[in-house]
Amino acid sequence: MFSFRQKVGLLVGAGVLVGLGALFMYLLRAHTYLGDDPAACVNCHIMTPYYASWSRSSHGRIDDKSNGATCNDCHVPHTSVLSKYAFKAMDGMKHVAYFVTKSERQAIMAEDGSAQVIMENCIRCHAQLNQEFVKTGRINYMKAKVGEGKACWDCHRNVPHGGMNSLSATPAAESQVPLPPSPVPEWLQNMRN
Repeated sequence: MFSFRQKVGLLVGAGVLVGLGALFMYLLRAHTYLGDDPAACVNCHIMTPYYASWSRSSHGRIDDKSNGATCNDCHVPHTSVLSKYAFKAMDGMKHVAYFVTKSERQAIMAEDGSAQVIMENCIRCHAQLNQEFVKTGRINYMKAKVGEGKACWDCHRNVPHGGMNSLSATPAAESQVPLPPSPVPEWLQNMRN
């Protein structure tokens, strides 16, 4: 079948590919997306104003965990762990594709799949408010889309991102966003000098 040299060559080639793939994933900080830390979202610079506006909103009070909501609390499904990570992976790859092809909008808008998840999470967290206190009832995103009611953000436009219309909507706040440290080791950075 394969000679000894061919086996060694295939093994070395596979090792190089796996090693380069692991390095690529590390440099992309892929491991940070496995958790729920909102700071992982600013790995991508286009998310900086969204992180900044969220961190100063009523949902972003991370010093008081009872009032704070992470990005994942709103932007991924909570029906199962599998659905959560499958959605994160698909949505993340979609963001990467938009960025690589330079087709992302200046102000990111939720597409139907994301909007549906976001609204379901609004309802999940605020069910008692919707159904007992205000009695607005339960309406899903698809009904709102066809005009049979309103989406949560139709009335609550500035929650939780402060009315993001463009990337420059929060210029003062952006300077205070905790940008992630460089994943490139210091010894490698020093080689450029």
